Amino acid sequence: MAAPHPTLSTPGTRTLAQACRADVTAMTRRLLAAIFTDNPEWTDYTSVPRADLRDGCRRYLTRILDLLSGTSTDPEHDDVAAAIGKHRAEQGVPLEAMLRTFRLGGGIVWEALLDKADLTEEADSVGPQEIRQAGTAMWTVIDGLSSALVTSYRNTELDQVRRDERRRHALIEDLLAGRAHDAAFAARAARELNLPAQGSYLVVAARANGRPLHAGVDTALSASGVRSVWHDRVDTTIGLVALEHRTEDVVLQQLRPQVRGRAGVSPAVPDLAHVDSAHALALIALQTLPADATGLVSLDDRYPEALLVRSPDLTDLLLTHTLGPVLDLPARDRDTLLHTLAIWLAENCSAANAAPRLHCHRNTVINRLARISTLLGRPLDGPRIHLELSLALAALGLGATTN
Repeated sequence: MAAPHPTLSTPGTRTLAQACRADVTAMTRRLLAAIFTDNPEWTDYTSVPRADLRDGCRRYLTRILDLLSGTSTDPEHDDVAAAIGKHRAEQGVPLEAMLRTFRLGGGIVWEALLDKADLTEEADSVGPQEIRQAGTAMWTVIDGLSSALVTSYRNTELDQVRRDERRRHALIEDLLAGRAHDAAFAARAARELNLPAQGSYLVVAARANGRPLHAGVDTALSASGVRSVWHDRVDTTIGLVALEHRTEDVVLQQLRPQVRGRAGVSPAVPDLAHVDSAHALALIALQTLPADATGLVSLDDRYPEALLVRSPDLTDLLLTHTLGPVLDLPARDRDTLLHTLAIWLAENCSAANAAPRLHCHRNTVINRLARISTLLGRPLDGPRIHLELSLALAALGLGATTN
C-alpha cells in the first residue's frame, strides 16, 4: 500500500500562501531575473520565447501556492509541472536548467512566505511551529513538482526518440524503395540522415541468427570518418555507407571487423538515387554465402555465385547435367572425387600441382579424374567443361542440391 502524502496545507501555511498570491507577478519577475547567469549550461532557454518562459514561471509559482493553500494536493502527479516538462522537452531545454529553475522558484516562494510571516496582519497567528510546518510543506511541494517535471520530460524525450527512429526508418525504407530518384526527396533524406547528398554509396545486407553486426557499427565507422546509417528489418540489417572520395577497399577494410554473421555488399553506386538497385545487389551478394558462413563478401567477387543463386532451377539442372553421376555415389567416394576435382581445377588442371595438396601421388589424381570422366561420359578437357564443372562445384558450395 502506498504511503500517504504528508499534509501540505496547515492553517498557518494556508494563511501565508494566500497572502503571497497578490505577489505572483513580482515573484515571476524575480524568478526570470534569477534564471539567467553567466553559465550557459544553467540558462539554456534560447529556444523558448520570453513570453512563453514568463508564462511558465508564473504558472509554476502559482501552482506552488495552490498546493500550499490546499487547492491542489498531489505534487508528484501535478498536471502543471508535467505540462511544463513536456513543453520544455519539445523545445529542447536541458532538464538540468529546468530543475534549477524549479529550485530557484521554490526559494523565491519560501522567502516570500517568510516575509509574510513577519509583515502580514495574520503574523501573530503564524508562530515558529507553523513556520517549520510551512517549510516542510514547501520543500515537499518542490520535490514533488520536480518529480512530476522529470517524469514528463523523460517520457517526452522517449516519445521523441521513438518518433525520430520511426521517421529515420521510414526514410531509409523510402530510399531503398527508390524514392531518391526524386532529387528533392534525396536532398531531404540526406540532410535528416546526416549523409552526403552527392557522392558514391555502398549498400550492405547482413544476416545472422543473432546480431549480424557488432553494436555501434555506425559509431565505429564514424570514428574513421565514414558516414553510414543502419536499418534493422525482421531478418536482415541493411546499411547505407557513403564512400566520400574513399575507395571501396578502404571502406570495406573498416567494415569487415564489424561483421559477426554473414554480409554482402553491393558494387558502388554513384549517388542516393541508385541505392535501390544497390540494395537488390547487396541481397544477392548475401545469398551467395552459405547459411553457416561468416564474413563479408562483395558482389564484385561473387558474380558466378550470384548467377547461380538468381536461377535456382537452372542451377539444379546444371548440377544434374554436369555432376549427376558423381553426386549419386556413396558419400565417401563422392566427396573424394569432388575434392580432387576442385583442387585440380584450382591448380589450372595440373595433376602434378594438385597431388601435393591432395597428399597423394600424381597418378592417383589422374586415376580419379579418369573415373570422373567415365562417370560423366565426357572428357574433362577444354574451357567449356572446366567452366561448367567450376560452376557446378560453386553451386554445391552454396548448398544447392539436385532434384
